[in-house]
Amino acid sequence: MNKDNTNAGYRVVQEESKGIKIYRTIMLILIVALLTFIITTAVMYSKFSKDKENIQMFKSFISDKDTKSTTQKLEEFRQLIDKYYLGEVNEEDLQEGAIAGYIAGLKDPYTEYISKDEIAEYTQDIMGNFIGIGIYMVQDKETDRILVLTPIKYGPAEKAGIQPGDYIKSIDGVEYKGSQLSEAADKVKGEEGTEVKLEIVRDGETINFSIKRENIKVNPVEGEVLENNIGYIEFSSFDENTASDFRAKYEELEKKGIKSLIIDLRNNGGGIVDEAVSIAGTILDKDSTVLYEVNKNKEEKEIKTTQDPIINVPIIILQNKNTASASEILAGALKDYGKAKLIGTTTFGKGVIQQLMQLTDGSGLKITTAEYFTAKRNKINEIGIEPDEKVELPNELQKKVTIEKDKDTQLQKAIELLKQQ
Repeated sequence: MNKDNTNAGYRVVQEESKGIKIYRTIMLILIVALLTFIITTAVMYSKFSKDKENIQMFKSFISDKDTKSTTQKLEEFRQLIDKYYLGEVNEEDLQEGAIAGYIAGLKDPYTEYISKDEIAEYTQDIMGNFIGIGIYMVQDKETDRILVLTPIKYGPAEKAGIQPGDYIKSIDGVEYKGSQLSEAADKVKGEEGTEVKLEIVRDGETINFSIKRENIKVNPVEGEVLENNIGYIEFSSFDENTASDFRAKYEELEKKGIKSLIIDLRNNGGGIVDEAVSIAGTILDKDSTVLYEVNKNKEEKEIKTTQDPIINVPIIILQNKNTASASEILAGALKDYGKAKLIGTTTFGKGVIQQLMQLTDGSGLKITTAEYFTAKRNKINEIGIEPDEKVELPNELQKKVTIEKDKDTQLQKAIELLKQQ
């Protein structure tokens, strides 16, 4: 018993002795490490103290740069520019560039900064008039190239031979990526009568165009009576007064005795949502839901028709891959309510809405604020709307804006179906 206790006591003392040795060893290592750190720091300080700029760079490096605000970073860049930049500095250009770049960082092809000098021109575009060559352009996200969605019918671009599906490589000798869509669009516009040079890539082949800018009326609502008293209405975008023009054109055709209607939305790039809702109101019952808007907070807004309908005949909508935005809203609404049959191919799939917000200095921000869904809550964005009956155009006609009616397979299919009504 006592022996066990003695042995136990010995083991305890032995463990304590080992602990003291380990402690001394650790302390020795720490002292050596501390001395090494002090010497290294002294050497580094001596090295950096020879150059105050290096000290500042060293401090910047070891600081938590991730926590710096945007204004702090811009201020640091400005200091470097003031100290080293060889050329002249235009303060206003720097500010404009900084803001445009900041917005571009969202990587949203539909959100863009609009300078105060561009606001008036942008407003004219919305109203359906502008100086340019008459093309709708979008960003091809897969290739980051600028894609011609469609040239405006009878516009300078169409007359020159620009086709849907063309890629714009350069404008006046300057190359642009799809992410530079806004800058490219500004470059295409200009004074009436002046020329712009486009380098186009089509099916792997490069083609050069020189096109004279004109005052473009983007939205004539056109219509005629086809065989078997079939009405036909076509328009290329939803701009200010498109809905009233549509109503007037339908009433004109109605007086000529039409019994059915084709609404051609092929190559219609969209535009003002309210105009699409108003056209839907000429067909759907009053208080019918046309679409749902859902914002970033998942708040839902229901958009309804506000008028009594005036159209009560069989309707077919023609659509293709260039049918986008407000066109998809109209096509989707009429499809959901069974008020129209959709003929053609799947639409573009732009299911987001932008708003123009103007700042106190006169500049503006066109910003994506909501995603929209059809009356039956079907998603459109990056999906598109499927046709009820898929009909392709012949390959040689797919990139043409103006097609002879007897060769237009989609139109002929619509006429065939309406003859059976």
